[in-house]
Amino acid sequence: MKKLNNNLKPPFNLKTIFFIFLFFIVFVISAQRVGIPDIVDRLYEASLDLIGVKNTSKINEGLSRISKEMWPPVVESKKDINLILNFDATNLPLFSYVKVYKDKLYEINPDTLLLEEIEEKEIEFLVEPFGYLKLVFIKILESIEIAFWASFISIVLSIPLAYYSAKNYSPNSLIYFIARSIVSGLRAIPELISVLFMVLAFGFGPAAGIMALGLHSAGFLGKFFAEDIENADTGPQDALIALGASKWRILKLTVLPQVMPQYVAYLLYILDRNLRMATVIGLVGGGGIGQELKGRFDLFEYGHVTTIIIAIFLVVFIFDQLSAKLRSKLIGD
Repeated sequence: MKKLNNNLKPPFNLKTIFFIFLFFIVFVISAQRVGIPDIVDRLYEASLDLIGVKNTSKINEGLSRISKEMWPPVVESKKDINLILNFDATNLPLFSYVKVYKDKLYEINPDTLLLEEIEEKEIEFLVEPFGYLKLVFIKILESIEIAFWASFISIVLSIPLAYYSAKNYSPNSLIYFIARSIVSGLRAIPELISVLFMVLAFGFGPAAGIMALGLHSAGFLGKFFAEDIENADTGPQDALIALGASKWRILKLTVLPQVMPQYVAYLLYILDRNLRMATVIGLVGGGGIGQELKGRFDLFEYGHVTTIIIAIFLVVFIFDQLSAKLRSKLIGD
């Protein structure tokens, strides 16, 4: 019978306990700094409100108020005909019509200091039943184009970066270090920061968004591509090296067939990510639907915001379904 080993190390020692205690202290201090207790209190109040134990909750009050203002979604557009240049009532857009709205004018009474109605004015508006929906479609299409061109630029930039960032293919350590530094630098700057500089260079609009997303995505693709090249099976590569094949030929014949399925997955992921981010960078001047979303938020036109959010959801959902089918065909998942 074998003798049991009594020299097994305990799972915990003083050093481990010290680091656990230190982590706990840092965890508690950090929770206080970022307001975790306030989040817990708000969620607790909301839970009590939902089950009827408590009548008021800041979360539920805020969500209830804004949800009422966000419904129904706005699909039509209307514009004062006095603001339309060369308006022709006999040549209206398809399905459009002119409608009279009454607008009340108010003035402060100097005696009572109260706001009083002084007159009611009739204003003619050109109403397009699906005018705003058309605008949202155009802006969504612009966001899709931003995502596509940003992904294309990222692929073009990431190919040489990936080659020189792979340690087993980079010509020397200096080029390897420079390529890796560029990849890390592109990846380190968030799109929302990068687009601020691109706006200074290209102005407000899609060009700034394309460059910001393209450069950031190139950093990610360059890293992923390089790591897959480094981790490819070396057996076939060694065989071609023994035959005297060039690096480019080895890469083409042995590495790319191995990594191509993963590369396709990366590209679909980057395109999906750029599509979602293209709606965000518009908030800071990067073009697309984001600019329209920010404008409507600033004007408190939450019905328009709802229309935009629904449109964004539908586009992302449809693209998810298409990319899943494409991935299954190309990769065989």
